[in-house]
Formats: sequence, C-alpha cells, structure tokens
Amino acid sequence: MKGFKIFIAEDDVWYSDLLQYHLELNPDYEIKTFSSGKKLMNALHEKPDVITLDYSLPDTNGKKLLSYIKKELPETEVVIISGQEDISTAVELLNSGAYDYLVKDGETKEKIWQTILHIREKSSLKKELNYLKNEVQKKYDFSKTIKGNSDVIKKVFGLIEKAIANNITVSITGETGTGKEVLAKAIHYNSGRKKDPFVAFNVSAIPAELIESELFGHERGAFTGAHTRKKGKFEEAGNGTIFLDEIGEMDANMQSKLLRVLQEREVVRVGGNEEIKLNCRVVVATHRDLLEEVKKGSFRQDLYYRLLGLPIELPPLRKRREDILILTKYFMEEFIKENGISQKQLSEKTKNKLIGYNYPGNIRELKAVIELAIVLADGDTIESENINFPASDPLSELLMEESSLKEYNEKIINHFLNKHNNNVIEAAKALQIGKSTIYRMLKETNMQ
Repeated sequence: MKGFKIFIAEDDVWYSDLLQYHLELNPDYEIKTFSSGKKLMNALHEKPDVITLDYSLPDTNGKKLLSYIKKELPETEVVIISGQEDISTAVELLNSGAYDYLVKDGETKEKIWQTILHIREKSSLKKELNYLKNEVQKKYDFSKTIKGNSDVIKKVFGLIEKAIANNITVSITGETGTGKEVLAKAIHYNSGRKKDPFVAFNVSAIPAELIESELFGHERGAFTGAHTRKKGKFEEAGNGTIFLDEIGEMDANMQSKLLRVLQEREVVRVGGNEEIKLNCRVVVATHRDLLEEVKKGSFRQDLYYRLLGLPIELPPLRKRREDILILTKYFMEEFIKENGISQKQLSEKTKNKLIGYNYPGNIRELKAVIELAIVLADGDTIESENINFPASDPLSELLMEESSLKEYNEKIINHFLNKHNNNVIEAAKALQIGKSTIYRMLKETNMQ
C-alpha cells in the first residue's frame, strides 16, 4: 500500500503529466492531479501530505488558495510552482506558510523531487517525535507511576491535580529517593505544556562557576572555551517546564541572579546584552527544609517565597508502609516485562520482611532491592533470603529519627522480627523480654 499522498494542482496538462511521471518513479508515492483550484479544494478531505500548487491556476488566486489550504490542513506542506521568478511574491508566500517556491524551468522536476524528499524526512521525524512524546506522556501518567493507596499519598494526588490545572510554580520537598523528579515529570506531562520540552537541571551536579552559563546560556567568546553561542536551560525549556532539582544547594551569588530572572521573566546570556523573554513553568525540588535554610541565612528569603508556589511534600516510604507492597508489585511487573522474565510471586515471609524494613533510601532503594531479588530467585517465588538490604544497621538509623515511644516500639519490634524471620520467641529472647510482651506491643501498635 502506498504511504505518501501528493496532490499536483496544475492547469498545463503536459507539465502536470511530466511531474506525475517523475514523482511516480517512487513507488511509495500516491499521486493525484487537479486542473483547477475548485477541484483541488473539493478533494482536500483526503488529506494529502504534500500539494504542489501552480500559482497561476485559471479559477483562483494562488495566495488565497494557499491560505485556504493551510487553514483546512495546517499539517499539509504546500510547494508553490510559478512560471515567473518574483522575489517579493516568493517571500510573501513563504511567510504565509508555503514550504518552498520553485520557478518552472528545466530543473524543476529534480528540485521538486528533492523538496518532497526533505518534506517526507521532516514528516517522519515529526511523527516519530509525536510518538515518543505520547509514549512519554503515558509513562508519566501520575495515576500509573506514582503508586499508593495511603492517606498521605492520596493527599499528594490531590495537590498534583491542582498543579496540573494551572501554571503556578511548584516546590517539591522530600528525602532522597522519594521520587521528586518523577513527580515533576508527572505534573509536566499531564499539563497543558506536555507537548513542549521538560528540561531537568540538577544544581548539585554542576560546579558553581558553571551554573550561570548552563542555566542562562552564553555568547561566543564570553569566556575561555566559549567557541559558540549556547542556549541555557531556561531557553531550552521554551513554553515547557524547567525542573531545578536540589535548589537548596545553590550558592548566594546564583540565588541573586535566579531571583532576578524569575522576577523579570527574562534571561541575558553570559557575555550578551539581549534580553530573552521566558514563558516556561518552574518546578523546584530539594531534600532540605528551605525555611530552616532561610532562618540560618544560607537561602534568600525573597527567593524562597518566589519559589514556594504550590508546595508538595513527598513522604518517606517508612511513613506509608501500606504502599510498600503496591510499589513492590509495580516494580516487579516493570522489571519482568522489560527483561522477559517469567512471572514471580512473593512468599508471606518476604512480604513481612519488605513491610518491616525502614528504607533509608526510600522508593529508589525498594526498586533496587526488588530487581535484585527477582534476579536471585531460583523459582517462581521470591523468598525472604532473596531480599538483601544494605549492611548498615537499619535500627541505628531509625533511632536517629524524632518519633514517639509508640513509633519506636513499632520500629524496634519490626527490626527484631525481621532479623529472626518473624519468630516471636527468638525476637523476645534478643530483646530480653517475654513473648507476651511482644504480642502486647504488636496489639498496641496495630501491627497484627
């Protein structure tokens, strides 16, 4: 089946036949010819990929016909073919949406061949880009990628909905590994800006002296090594979203410059004078408590309020234990699908071990643990011994947190039950308490 549709609008029958014969040398081209503008307009519902348009058709004005075509079929490319070389007319038509302007001569058939090849290549790239964008949008559908059924994550879902509905700046806080960039992408790819770029920039990953150039761009010769002009991340974002990760690591000098950019909604490249207007959305993230940093004097108060916008706090995994198995199932399905591995299930001991662990590395750590467990499992069941947590003592880490006595009891019991494979007698011995005390604590902390 032919895959590329070309309409030739030409009242000179000999010339029309010449173009058709030449283009049909490519067997993938489907060609139709029209001797008048009216006949062409009546066939536009067939949605051709390209129209070669004689500027001097007998029944219509070439400029008006071009305007009509671009209004009805904005994705269809139009190549004007004229019997006269008129530079002012050519410029006007190109500005009105024509892809190219060719003059009838002995080389026209070769020129039209090359022009259509370029159009087709551009069309293929555009379709591929649209496909990739659609796939990315599916990937970051927040209802599918941000998993959980806990009250705290449901609250996050509500805030995401609010962020999607408008262009307010969003500030995301949360410990390392809680999924701050995933959340930022979910907001972007579900918003009205989803067809425009998502540009991520990690402040902590770039040397301080290079951040200004990376964010705002630079002109050629602005500094040693600046051999060409370079757009900054803000320019690259265009009408999309710029995500500034670890914003709390930015030094005072750059904080001042960023504040100006956000206030004026424009950037000036390093070494330049041109003021470049901005229209991108700003989403920032940090694992720090920025308000505390403001109190300590390490973060500007005026920048803090400029960035605060809609604050979304991502809870650590230990605060949403009821989501652990939901996330585990999701990570298992993804890894099994990507690697062509047979389906696996979790033993009850494995489930208890996963739920009881404290996850200092949060969701990122859970994902790594699950993927390793799938690889290590010999059969179709992931056993508790396939679950490998880091060698560091999770008990010492959890005791560093500010918690109530009830919460400490829950964490301590979980730790020793996991350590002794949920054997209450062994856990009681290790704690030097009676097993009845373990059962009482389990009841008091609602862990049964």
